[in-house]
Amino acid sequence: MDAIARGKQVIEMEAAALISLGQRLDGSFGRAVELLRQAIDSRGKIVVVGIGKSGNIGHKIAATLNSTGSTAVVLNSQNALHGDLGLVCDGDAVIALSYSGETSELLDLLPHLRRFDITLVAMTGKPGSTLSRHSDVTLDTSVEREACPLNLAPTSSSTAMLVMGDALAMALLDVRGFTEEQFARFHPGGALGRALLLKVSDIMRAGAALAAVPESAIVRDTLTAMSAARSGACVILRENGGLAGIFTHGDFARSYQQDAMVGNRPVAELMTRNPISVAADALAAEAVQTIGSHRVDDVVVLDADGRPVGLIDTQDLARLKIV
Repeated sequence: MDAIARGKQVIEMEAAALISLGQRLDGSFGRAVELLRQAIDSRGKIVVVGIGKSGNIGHKIAATLNSTGSTAVVLNSQNALHGDLGLVCDGDAVIALSYSGETSELLDLLPHLRRFDITLVAMTGKPGSTLSRHSDVTLDTSVEREACPLNLAPTSSSTAMLVMGDALAMALLDVRGFTEEQFARFHPGGALGRALLLKVSDIMRAGAALAAVPESAIVRDTLTAMSAARSGACVILRENGGLAGIFTHGDFARSYQQDAMVGNRPVAELMTRNPISVAADALAAEAVQTIGSHRVDDVVVLDADGRPVGLIDTQDLARLKIV
């Protein structure tokens, strides 16, 4: 079998294992989510423990839980018996990962974990294993076979654990009512975090950076205003200060191809009426979504009275690292 064929086979086998995993999901999953919720709501934490590949998966599960507002730590089972057990407190919930459910290092740790007032969620491919029997709830992550051609290297099984961890984290996020704003608090350095923390008024072009002319202006005056503001678009205002339309460099270029004297024409004849707009007090994320869904380069910002007070350009979003 060539490399491409083998790669496709591995992906197909792991995908099939995940479909089977989803079909087997039952009430045990709901009980596990509730146990985790109780621990977090009572100011406890989630302790994730595993050995080998399961331990590696455990690190990712803990990271996902932390990023979605559920405090989680990883307990090294080998170091736990030499002091690291101090990570565990009464009221915590423990997620123990072992495909066989018979991993000796993990089983040696169980009696010591049970001395704490904790709840134990087992994630294993062997629901009848020792780990499962000593747990409060078991999540079955069994697979028909590994994607490894030798059926030895953890592949399908580790993927099943990873996805089960994602399912737990997302279900827990849902039942706890975790919001986009809360998510942003844990991701302040990323583009998504900035988009969710900042408001449109924080990033819009305003004042001298906002090109704006009255509806009575001609195209030449509009271009002058755009050059002064170093903007690719100009907001066109009604006499009462309301929004009449928008005129862009693109509009000028298209019009110039048809009429070289376009500079003397009223901008009202060439502007785009009823342009796409966003509220000044909206989150920057809404501006990102608006620009993407309408496939425009510029969005007019309106105040509470519907008057234009700013402009957002796609280049601004990239410069501010919001997209």
